[in-house]
Amino acid sequence: MDYIYALLPADLPNWLRVLGAGVVCAVIGVTAMALGPLLYVYAETKVAGFMQDRIGPKRVGPHGLLQTVADAVKLLFKEAIYPAGADKKLFILAPCLVVVGAFLSFVVLPFGSRMQAVDLNVGLFYVVAVSSLSTVGLIMAGWASNNKYALFGAMRSAAQIVSYEIPAMMALLTIVMIVGSLSLQEVVWAQAGGLQNWFLFRYFPIMPVVALVFFTAGLAECNRAPFDIPEAESELVAGFHTEYSGFFFAMFFMAEYTEMLVISAVTSVLFLGGWWAPHPALQQPFGLPLGPVWLIAKAWFLMFVMMWLRWTLPRLRVDQLMYVAWKVLLPIGLTAVVLVGGLVMWVPNGFVWDGWVGWPLTLFLFGFLFVLMQRAIRWSRKRAVEMAA
Repeated sequence: MDYIYALLPADLPNWLRVLGAGVVCAVIGVTAMALGPLLYVYAETKVAGFMQDRIGPKRVGPHGLLQTVADAVKLLFKEAIYPAGADKKLFILAPCLVVVGAFLSFVVLPFGSRMQAVDLNVGLFYVVAVSSLSTVGLIMAGWASNNKYALFGAMRSAAQIVSYEIPAMMALLTIVMIVGSLSLQEVVWAQAGGLQNWFLFRYFPIMPVVALVFFTAGLAECNRAPFDIPEAESELVAGFHTEYSGFFFAMFFMAEYTEMLVISAVTSVLFLGGWWAPHPALQQPFGLPLGPVWLIAKAWFLMFVMMWLRWTLPRLRVDQLMYVAWKVLLPIGLTAVVLVGGLVMWVPNGFVWDGWVGWPLTLFLFGFLFVLMQRAIRWSRKRAVEMAA
């Protein structure tokens, strides 16, 4: 917002410049978030097709690029059906509340040193607070539908999100203790200097475990597999959105992918350096400010991991889901808070080996993924030849 504010004419009244910068940020953010799911859905269908030895969308547009656009247009023109006995006002308000809860988090996400709508000194607290609006919207959708299956799905969703928010908060506390601030911009600045300074590799191997706890809890809050119990179609038809059709259903779908991006972006800010490049030389090559590109690239990589897990892991049962939250992630999170709290007072700059583990582990991980992808591609081509014969 500061960057856009500086671009506006200086002779304008201050209130008008602030208003104009806010409107521009809102329009850009809402447009990007509304159009983003078209790309994410297409990417997921292609990822799913590759992992399941299928081709995915192929017919509508080159390589199926327009398939999600066609689906969105179809949903826009489909009739919205209201169940008999449904509370129409709450039925309409529920998907709007879920979408708003997903969008509001982008207000404080820093895409650069000057590319942030508002730098709140309680930014982390704000993200946690507004993300809870989605829970209210899901319960509202289940209740207003006048359908017991939808209500069961809504109650499952509420129980799941509330349960997994607690270990997620434990993970956030470790970052707050290290930085000494709730501002997301200050969290990013505390990781300046390269990949070796990212919080993912601080107090190694404690913080990688904390990052895994937070990302796992984020998966559950997005209702993504293997935590998609609220949408267990084999038990609940489709969960809380069973009775929704047309554009209202599309809003729930859009909110899910937006929440995926929010969780991925927040994880990148907290543990992966935010808009900082892995090496200072890559931050502004040839004078180009690539801070936003680095944050979006990290977030998209984590979204790919979410898609990967969806088509790899089976869905958990309800009792298993609660067991993971209360008896696995929560004890790990509490232990991490105690350990990191003590270490911050004892060795505030981290362990001596922290600066030496980041690059080897990162290069090994991406090398391993590259080898796996190459082997999968060769196997897929061999399979295609065999099927053609």
